[in-house]
Amino acid sequence: YEVERIYRDARLMTIGEGTSEIQRLIIARHVLAQE
Repeated sequence: YEVERIYRDARLMTIGEGTSEIQRLIIARHVLAQE
């Protein structure tokens, strides 16, 4: 599942960073755009 892969990659990238909230917004926007 494409979105799931993106979400997992984003979570890996945000470990140790403070941008997980931003990543979640980007992912949410991406998911909404696909529907």
